[in-house]
Amino acid sequence: MAGVNYFGIQLSAGDASERLQNALRQVRALIFPVEGVLTGSRITVNDRGEESCSCNVRDALAVKEARKNGLHIAVLSEHSGDAQRQLLEKIGVEHVYLGCGSKVNAYEEFKALRGLTDDDCAYIADDIVDVPLLEKIAFTITPIDGVEYLRNRVTYISAYEGGKGCIREMVELILQEQGKWEYSRYTGM
Repeated sequence: MAGVNYFGIQLSAGDASERLQNALRQVRALIFPVEGVLTGSRITVNDRGEESCSCNVRDALAVKEARKNGLHIAVLSEHSGDAQRQLLEKIGVEHVYLGCGSKVNAYEEFKALRGLTDDDCAYIADDIVDVPLLEKIAFTITPIDGVEYLRNRVTYISAYEGGKGCIREMVELILQEQGKWEYSRYTGM
């Protein structure tokens, strides 16, 4: 298909599913924010003004499976709170950057710490504050309920909402493509 134009647009020579498979095979780290992706797009505050947060149990299991299979998990968030920190600790996120003034700086620090490149990383973004990272990282994702602005700026749109299985879907896809999802025999994949 190389060299073929369709209404003046150069068509890609590669198959989209093949490009996705190649990107999934290369991922060594999955990165996402707490708000909008892990906990969904709601903030809960009790009558004492204390924030609480929760996450989907399937996303939590996926974080543990990812780590067990050698995939690095990092959370980058401009927001910082005790509830978020406790949740991330409980589900086993190994690299936590809360209250970071610059997600890009935190990302660069994480990459250096783990000896990663932009091609080794996948980032799940749900809002426009994530655009600077989307411009750097090779494999980018948005949940199905991510802001419309991101949909034509990411590599993959998840079938799941943030806080409702998006992380699980990505971990499964990555580990399945890498031959590390031990549950494939149950799912037929």
